[in-house]
Amino acid sequence: MTGSHRAAAATRQGARAADRGRRPGRPRMRIVLATAVSLLVLVTAGAGWAYLKLNGTIDTFGADGISDDRPAASSAGQNVLVIGSDARTGGNSELGGGDTNDIGRSDTAFLLHVYADHRHAVAVSIPRDTLLDIPPCKLPDGSWTETRHQAMFNEAYTVGSTAEGNPACTQNTVENLTGLRVDHTVVVDFKGFSALTEVVGGVEVCVPQDIYQKDLNPGRATRGERLFTQGVQTVSGQKALDYVRIRHGIGDGSDIGRIKRQQAFVGSLVKKVKSDGFTPTKLLPLADAATTSMTVDPGLGSADKLVSFAMSLKDIDLHDTRFVTVPWRYEGARVAIVEPDAGALWAALKADRTLDGGDAGGGSDADPDGTDSPKPTGSSPDAEEQVPAEDISVTVRNGTRVTGLAARAAAALEASGVTVTGTATASGQDRRTTVIEYGPGRRAEAETLARILGTGELRSTSGGLDVVLGQSYADRAAGTPSGAGNASSAPSEVPAEVAEGARTADEDLCAALSYG
Repeated sequence: MTGSHRAAAATRQGARAADRGRRPGRPRMRIVLATAVSLLVLVTAGAGWAYLKLNGTIDTFGADGISDDRPAASSAGQNVLVIGSDARTGGNSELGGGDTNDIGRSDTAFLLHVYADHRHAVAVSIPRDTLLDIPPCKLPDGSWTETRHQAMFNEAYTVGSTAEGNPACTQNTVENLTGLRVDHTVVVDFKGFSALTEVVGGVEVCVPQDIYQKDLNPGRATRGERLFTQGVQTVSGQKALDYVRIRHGIGDGSDIGRIKRQQAFVGSLVKKVKSDGFTPTKLLPLADAATTSMTVDPGLGSADKLVSFAMSLKDIDLHDTRFVTVPWRYEGARVAIVEPDAGALWAALKADRTLDGGDAGGGSDADPDGTDSPKPTGSSPDAEEQVPAEDISVTVRNGTRVTGLAARAAAALEASGVTVTGTATASGQDRRTTVIEYGPGRRAEAETLARILGTGELRSTSGGLDVVLGQSYADRAAGTPSGAGNASSAPSEVPAEVAEGARTADEDLCAALSYG
């Protein structure tokens, strides 16, 4: 019996050996296939987990705080408002965030216009001390504030009184200022910014001179330790924050000068991200880092939407990514917007014209790849389809001490076909900016008036249609007996000093890092 078992076992072993000889690779192939499938499952599960994790960290602000009176979408391009908040909550205090008793301010802000051809982009910085009107903001109890006149721009972020409502208030303010529809708003605080710079492995910057602790904190009694050594270097985390926040001790020590360095930093960051690879695999870790301290509008409130938007920027060339500051001048210790230069800039972006006057519209109804796509919902009429001057009736008030200015403006408006129902002196004669106040449903008329006058900040009210002339119109009309107001006198190009002062994302890191 034992011999029989041995013989049978030998026979089975021989058969298996023969079988292995006939099919030498099949078990190994099964192992390889099983391993590949397992890896695919793990990778897919990992990507899915990453998206789920990312979705779980994205905070959105309430859309109910966005104004009902918004500019219409006017091109296939997009406008994205990026706000840097100095909120102290959520771990920001360790990084130098704002006061613990408030909810933060917009420490820095810029409006990014992505042109319709998806190959050009320009970021327009708005200084935080800019004097402008802050339109009504929604409060936590559901009521709305009154319009604030001649307020500082960074105050808009605090008017709403909640972290969820403040971005909407700032978005409303930017739309009111520019006449451009903001498609998306992104708020990143110190913690999110710090994490982002660490994930990309640091950002290359240029420091024009040695920087000490007192330069970052002027309240120090002594110079303190040296934070930066002059020259090109790579910074991340706290060092990156210190770099973009340093104001004193460099150039003229102004916020405007700091904006120059912030623009250089963002350009360098874009360059680093593009060099690492613009793919979802590369972008997910960046998005994960940023979203830990990011608040976005509902339109970007998912991982798919956020990464999809980032991927839409992949074809923009570094040289065609430009940074400018809204045309400005000092008004005491604050910053005033210069018209009609700023109006010309907004008009160029609205028409998808580059800073040097090129057409970046990408075709009337075509995507960059040449495929047809529908026009955005709510597209505004073309310029020739806007409310004609002949259909407009308006009153004109003089808000300056320039004698006869209202009569001159009225004559210019009437020469263009507008009906002027009366002229008067405004309640105050110290207006710097010309304001066009318009009631419900009359924004298009106000836009026509601004185009005719060549200047004018639009302001929504509950009344009718009024022009309150400021020094901006007086300056424009100076030396022109009949007034400066006709349609052809409206600026058609971005002023040369704005275009020539633009910074590109591939520019020399050490160039133009401050004013003064």
